[in-house]
Amino acid sequence: MKIQHPLLFSAVGSAGAWAIRRLVGSNRFHFRYEDPMANPEVARRLGTRYIYAFFHEVMLFPAYYWAWPEMQILISDHRDGEYITRVVKKLGFGVVRGSTTRGGARALKEMIARIDRGHLCVTPDGPRGPRRHVHQGMIYLSAKTGWPIVGAGMAFRRPWRAKSWDRFAVPGPGRPACCVVPPPVAVPADVDREGIEHYRREVELRMNRATDEAEAWVEHL
Repeated sequence: MKIQHPLLFSAVGSAGAWAIRRLVGSNRFHFRYEDPMANPEVARRLGTRYIYAFFHEVMLFPAYYWAWPEMQILISDHRDGEYITRVVKKLGFGVVRGSTTRGGARALKEMIARIDRGHLCVTPDGPRGPRRHVHQGMIYLSAKTGWPIVGAGMAFRRPWRAKSWDRFAVPGPGRPACCVVPPPVAVPADVDREGIEHYRREVELRMNRATDEAEAWVEHL
């Protein structure tokens, strides 16, 4: 039986945020944007809204570098999600609870109604995989919000890898970290089922290419 005492949630949140700041904060970050307007710092100043996507395995990268209240991260409603919620709130994110893989169209519409400001951050292969696979729910979110998808490829140099479905990456201290960002993908509001699958494949292709490029880049730094 899992312990779910409020004091434990709070302790895990504080400890997790501290560890991320200490460990990931020591890395040396490098970015390459094919469209400079998709840079979150530029979008933040201009008030442009996007869905920022990154694969589950590299979530420590944006957890440190993009930890602003305007960045609202989507966290699953499963029980362990409460621990993750406490950590990312301590880091400075906004949080939206829900899932792009469960609950169907009605649940997604309810979730969209709660996104009242800033950007949405999504791990499109989470919370259970398959690894580096983009689920259709994010495409639906883009169509209903009108926010283009910015699918980033991120990599740490020679990280420790967990023996999990996503091979979760934990960076070593002081090492380089790279992010490659292809142009945003805009999904039409009237997209049909075939169109959703078309855009899903396109986003997945761009994210995997960007990830491969980031992994090659980081090894040469």
